[in-house]
Amino acid sequence: METVKLNNGVKMPVFGYGVFKVAPEECERCVTDALNVGYRLIDTAQAYFNEEGVGNAISKCGIPRNELFIVTKVWITNSGEERAAKSIEESLRKLKTDYIDLLLIHQAYGDVFGSWRAMEKAYKSGKVRAIGVSNFQACRFYDFAHFVDTKPMINQLQCNVNIQQRDVEPILDKFGTKLMAWAPLGGEGCGDIINNEMLAAIGSKYGKTAAQVALRWLTQRGFVTIPKSTHKERMIENFEIFDFTLNADEMGQIAKLNQHDCGTRNFTDPNFFEYLINTY
Repeated sequence: METVKLNNGVKMPVFGYGVFKVAPEECERCVTDALNVGYRLIDTAQAYFNEEGVGNAISKCGIPRNELFIVTKVWITNSGEERAAKSIEESLRKLKTDYIDLLLIHQAYGDVFGSWRAMEKAYKSGKVRAIGVSNFQACRFYDFAHFVDTKPMINQLQCNVNIQQRDVEPILDKFGTKLMAWAPLGGEGCGDIINNEMLAAIGSKYGKTAAQVALRWLTQRGFVTIPKSTHKERMIENFEIFDFTLNADEMGQIAKLNQHDCGTRNFTDPNFFEYLINTY
């Protein structure tokens, strides 16, 4: 598996399995399937309500813990130093692990600086190997990263061939922060990526699907990429992207698909924030 090196020296798989909207009762089975396929990075969150399913799968899989890379996130209602610290302990318990490989602030709301202090303590004590943020758009990320002592190692953002996050890249580079792509195959507001004719035409040269080309484009840019599927055959398809390389011309063609520089979510909309805190 290809890796990226975080700004603290930790090596992180460039490709993994995300469990957003995987039902708690299905999560253990899905993560077990993903691990059997070969995935070693698993991305979950407190707000997904399926950390226990991830924990059950990794505790039973027989794979040495140091070969796995487990990611989870502190939710808004757990923001602030004291609440975040308690939630980290709860996540460790649910995940059945002594340490979390990467811990993120899930949304740029609430007492994010208090949460970061708790995360820094967990990081320094060895309970967490790396820390970062999620859904911090360009200006918010710059503001946050400028004032914290430990610079974020990851910013997880909505990112795919139609939403390329071009505006935030130079800011992430300034702090040595890597981008982690959620919704790498699209979704609501992202356009129809898996049926894109250009991607399919490029893929035909390599015996690959449009979806595989879209995922490979992200990993070749050095973005950690976490597609989700509850079907093992699709997990296998998504995983089989490291036996071909897109050339510079193909990378450039795909770059022209960009529709949004910063994603389809309006994180400045109070109604969106109200939706988050009332839904999760």
